Amino acid sequence: MHNSIKNEAHRAIKLSSLVVLSLFAASNVVSLAAPVRHPSKKMLTAHISRQVAQADQLLLNGKYAEAEELYHNALNSNSKDIQARVGYGFALSRGFKLDRAEEELNKALKQDPKNALAHAGKAAVMLNRLQSSNQTIRTSREAYLKQAGAECNQALDCDPNVAEIHATLGNIYLEEKRYDKAQTAFQGAIKLDPKYSDAHAGLGLAKLNLGDTAGAMTSFKEAITENTGNSTAHYGMGLAYLKQNQNDEAIKELNTSLYQNRNSAPVHLALGRAYDAQGNTVAGVKEYQESIRIKPENPSAYLGIANIRENRGDVEHAIAELRSGLELSPNSPELHLRVAQDSLKVEKLDDAIKEYEIVLNSTPRSGAAAEGVTRAYYLKAQKEAAGAFISSNEFEKAKVMINKAVAMNPNSMQLRLAQAKLRALAGEKVDLASVSNPQTDPDRVSYAEALLAQNKFQEASVQMNTVIGNTTNAKDAFAVGDLALMIKDLNSADAAYQKAASFPGSEERAKRGRDMVAKARDDARQNDTLANDLAKRKQLASAVDKYHTAIFDDPRMADARIGLAETLEKLYPNSSKDLRDAAVQINAYMSLTPNLPVKEQEHFQKRVAHLQEKAYKLDQKAVAQNGGKKKVL
Repeated sequence: MHNSIKNEAHRAIKLSSLVVLSLFAASNVVSLAAPVRHPSKKMLTAHISRQVAQADQLLLNGKYAEAEELYHNALNSNSKDIQARVGYGFALSRGFKLDRAEEELNKALKQDPKNALAHAGKAAVMLNRLQSSNQTIRTSREAYLKQAGAECNQALDCDPNVAEIHATLGNIYLEEKRYDKAQTAFQGAIKLDPKYSDAHAGLGLAKLNLGDTAGAMTSFKEAITENTGNSTAHYGMGLAYLKQNQNDEAIKELNTSLYQNRNSAPVHLALGRAYDAQGNTVAGVKEYQESIRIKPENPSAYLGIANIRENRGDVEHAIAELRSGLELSPNSPELHLRVAQDSLKVEKLDDAIKEYEIVLNSTPRSGAAAEGVTRAYYLKAQKEAAGAFISSNEFEKAKVMINKAVAMNPNSMQLRLAQAKLRALAGEKVDLASVSNPQTDPDRVSYAEALLAQNKFQEASVQMNTVIGNTTNAKDAFAVGDLALMIKDLNSADAAYQKAASFPGSEERAKRGRDMVAKARDDARQNDTLANDLAKRKQLASAVDKYHTAIFDDPRMADARIGLAETLEKLYPNSSKDLRDAAVQINAYMSLTPNLPVKEQEHFQKRVAHLQEKAYKLDQKAVAQNGGKKKVL
């Protein structure tokens, strides 16, 4: 009889007072169900009722409502049963009755201020609150995490040898994306309890975010060995398989996790990615939408749907999806950046510039935003009369932001090349050799764009051809082709799409790309022809507009460049802005026709010098007429 009672006590020690710790950290963390046991030495001297032991077992098995009822009954029998009250608080927390859960845990702490598990339970309640889409809670996220950390520290002061407290602290670090500290905390929990399934799962998530995929999978497998119903571990395994492009295995693990926890936004998000990677875009959109239904303010799901829309060629629809996300997350740099990039694709240059500037204001170091805004200005320079927007306030503002970004991160080649592009567009002489030669393909693309901004077409082609030659799959080749098409580098775009067509299954997509290149060239030719006709009829202003449109469609069209230069020279009265633009167009023409006879080259060079001198004199005359002050355009 004595042995029977002793065995029952040990079973109670193992099961008593389970706590569920739930959190979300972007798209990488799923709800965690972590068993919390009272310290053994205390439990040997404590009386645990059979009802509490049964409730603990129910909580362990995920039957939260039944566990809640049994804990409540135990408290009705003995209102001072602190184990029942702490367990009741945890059960209420798991059912997301968070206010009531906090109330019960506060009662437990009033009864025993040094109850370590009650403090840990309050930390878990605060983490659960962060799952809410309530805007007030979302804006107070840091305060909740700070308070949860304070509760954990109090719990550790009360008893540092409780594994569950260390695991709770690890969950807080995961939420804060302090993955190295999370790893240490979970390792501490496992040291105290080697069979602690959820600590192994948490450790796996930390390792996964630190880039240790193999180590993460080992931890997830250990977690599943200890508890096959650990939804977080299956979710983590799914993410690990996704990282390794093992999509079938990922879907299997994620569906297992979803069966155990159907209301998990991160699991639906990961499933969306897995189906999308398989090419099952209908299922992908469905899972992304379900993730949004559960957690509507999560930017990642909107980005996932936007990817699918873009791949279908419906960029406008993608922008609409992203703007839906911005309604709930108006300060999301990721969403603003993507809207900017997509606006650029559909040639909404002003919208793109506005969105890029929003990103740069909130994230000054963003190389992607700096590169994007200069790309938009480069396209705008081709489309509009030179100088009109370069002297505008928005252009000056962009220069200030990018200069600030370079000052904050002077070793970023991407930022320095963006700065060089803006300076080149403003007519300044830029020595790209001082930036240093690019060593990576993304830097080569940025370098090529900086060369294009200086109308150095041949040098730009060398960089782009190197990037195209380095592509090893259709996806990368299409990415280069799409980017080249966006910046109107039609030769590079066509070459990239041809390279993509060499990969199996990519012929149709490559044909669509090459058709868009052909259309851009045809549009450029039509606009050039129309401009020539308008110029012959002395409709010079209209001709200038059409030449600019032709150059926008195909910046390498030499005939449009020289036609624009000649028309700008004929405008009356002359303006320094138009004369300088004419000089730029002649230089571009010479760059596009490198085999000109020497006499023609000399003629054009003298013509450029004359235009620049004439523009200078007009500026000086304007300054004199303005009382010695430079006129602001």
